[in-house]
Formats: sequence, structure tokens, C-alpha cells
Amino acid sequence: MTGREDPQGTASRRAALRLLDAVLRKGLPLEAALDVAARDLDRADDRSFAHAITAEALRRLTDLDALIDSATRKPLPHDAKARFALRIALVQALAMDTPPHAAISTVLPLVDGGPRKLVHGVFGTLMRQGATLPEILTLPPLVQERWETAWGSAVARDAAAALATPPPIDLTFASDAPPEGLDGVSLMPRHLRLERGTAVAGLTGYGSGEWWVQDISASIPARLLGEGDGRHVLDLCAAPGGKTMQLASAGFSVTAVDASESRLARLRENLERTKLRAEIKAADVMKWSPPAQVDAILLDAPCSATGIFRRHPDVLHRVRPRAIAELTEGQKAMLARAAGWLKPGGKLVYSVCSLEPEEGEQVLEAFLSRRKDFAVDEIRLDEVPAEMRPNNGILRILPGTFQASGGADGFFIARLTRIS
Repeated sequence: MTGREDPQGTASRRAALRLLDAVLRKGLPLEAALDVAARDLDRADDRSFAHAITAEALRRLTDLDALIDSATRKPLPHDAKARFALRIALVQALAMDTPPHAAISTVLPLVDGGPRKLVHGVFGTLMRQGATLPEILTLPPLVQERWETAWGSAVARDAAAALATPPPIDLTFASDAPPEGLDGVSLMPRHLRLERGTAVAGLTGYGSGEWWVQDISASIPARLLGEGDGRHVLDLCAAPGGKTMQLASAGFSVTAVDASESRLARLRENLERTKLRAEIKAADVMKWSPPAQVDAILLDAPCSATGIFRRHPDVLHRVRPRAIAELTEGQKAMLARAAGWLKPGGKLVYSVCSLEPEEGEQVLEAFLSRRKDFAVDEIRLDEVPAEMRPNNGILRILPGTFQASGGADGFFIARLTRIS
């Protein structure tokens, strides 16, 4: 470095480079890495911009790398700092309306020597060639192969199309009569879809707790337990509380269990805002037990979260088959443990926001092969929107669902009855 002062905005790009490195090289979730990566940024808008650059780069990573490789004589290593810097510069210039001179000038201070010249040269070549990014993005090759094998090429194409645009905002209402003054589209009772980017905190009904943000797919598991009528339900792995609030508003006596104190703090805040009640237990489900059997259980198990790739594109690059296999074993153990807490005749809903059959269909199949006292309680067509069609009573929500109106997160949901 020459000692010259860095251009304004360089600090945000430096944070974005750290974030990208944390996700791609260290395998950390984007949100979890933000505080450390943005430690030098005092302003909230600078932190938000660093996050936005990284998320957009992850969303378009396969196509960005293809552009970079087209302009180099031999491919750069995938962990080369020059490649990281080019990803950050190119995504700004080609997808975020940043003027090219600003995109490159704020990235060059992040690299020294030969790599700096390389970054400048490759970026300039691509700009002169009029490089563009495709409207329908390209999934990472391993993800493409995995999802084509599981669901077919049409679903993989739908996933690639969904990846191009962050999702809209879905609201779930505590009652059947949502407040007036909200402009959106209702796709089912107690639901409203708003345009992406809507500032929710100032909307009608937020302060009075009449609704909360929750993707339409994520709202289905709690709905499938019906009205509570004072029955006792366990909401396992409950934080940050969307399903807890649904169950409480449906009249259940809810015990919400989660191992994360920080996430439970958000659950408590949500309950306070909505004026809904639940008993909260900070505990590991694999170590905790309820004092008595309960009427219903909702287990939204920890999973790969590949179904929410539209809002968290980092999962496409972090989650590998080994991690899926490890999560699957945890899900099997958790489901087996929770099943013993259910009264005969009670209902258990098992769900994961995953597009991996290992975490959904295969977990259910393994459970039912061992527990003959449980049976699938088939999800009916009239219980879910027409676009979500159960198969043999099981609900698998895939990319392409509600595509014309903004899509839906990927989910697997099964409802079981304890028959003895």
C-alpha cells in the first residue's frame, strides 16, 4: 500500500470480503458471521450494505465465477483473494447498480501487488466486453445435481428462477379479522403477502401485535394442529416464536422449548408485543423432558435450511452431504425422543425447512418402521392452499409453489397420530 487514504466505502467492501470468506472458506452462516466481519463498521447502513453485497454475491456466485474464468488465462483458485475481490466488485457493477468505477476503486485496496493488477485487469476486460449476469441464475453444480436427482430437472429450474429474487414478505395474523389499511394479497386465511422491501415496523397492527412476519410455508405446520381449546402442546425448537404465537392464538396452552437463550429473547419480545402467552423453557430437547405427556407436539427440527435458500443463499454453498447426514441423525433421535411425550390419540407434526429427502421423507420412513404405535394422519386438500398438494397425506413444498405470486419456502411436513 502507498499510504494513500482508501476511497470512501472501502470499509464496507472489506467487511463484505470477510463475510464471503467466512461463508465459503469457513462454512459459517452469513448472519452468524456478520458481527465479527463488520467489526470496524459503526454505521448500521454500512453494515447493511456489506451484508447486501455478500448475499447478492452468494446468490450469483456460480455465474460470477463463470465470468471471472472467462477473462483469465487459467482459472484462479476458488479461495484466492483476487477471486473474492472480483466477486465483490462484479456483483456491485452488474447486479446492484453501483457505478463500475466505484465498484472497482473500493475493492482494489483489499488486494496488493500482482493480485491487485490482476483484479483491475479482469474487471476492466469484462466491463469493456459488456459482461452481464443471467436473469435466471445458475445453481451451484453440487446442489443442481442433488435436487435434480431428488425432484427432477423442472424443480431444479424453478429453484434457479426463485434464486434470482429475494422473497416477498408474508404476514401471519393472530385472528381471522386482520386490521384494515394493509395493502397486500391474501393466499389463505390469516395471511397477507406484501411487496419485497416493505418496512414492516410502521405498518398498521405491528405495535399492537396483531401479526408477525412468517413465510407462508412456515405457517403450515402449526395450522395442521387445528384449534387448541386449551389443550397442551409442546413447541420444540420454538425460537424465534412464529409457530408459538400461532399455537397460542389458536387457543393452545403452549410450552415453547429452545436451547438458544438469545433466540428465546426474541421469542419473549414477540410474545410481549402480541400479548400472547406461552411457558418458555430454555433447554436442549435431547436432555429435557416434560413432567407429563401432552396432547400435541410440533417439532420443527433443526435442519440444513436449504428450503429457505431464497432469503439465505449462503446455505447453497455451506451445506454439504456430510452435514446433511449428521443433521438427519439428529432429527431421527429428536423425533424418537419427542414421540414418547405424546398421549395416545394425540397429534405430532414433524417439519423441516429443507429440500433434502434425507431430512424429510427418509426420517419419517425410519421413524414409522420402528414405531408401530404411530400412523400418518393424512393432510387433507382442504387444509392447505390449492398450490400445496399433499402426496399420500404428506406435504412436500417445492420450488415453483406460488411462483406467480412470489414463491414459498421449501418444506417437508408430516402429521402423525399416536394410535396406542
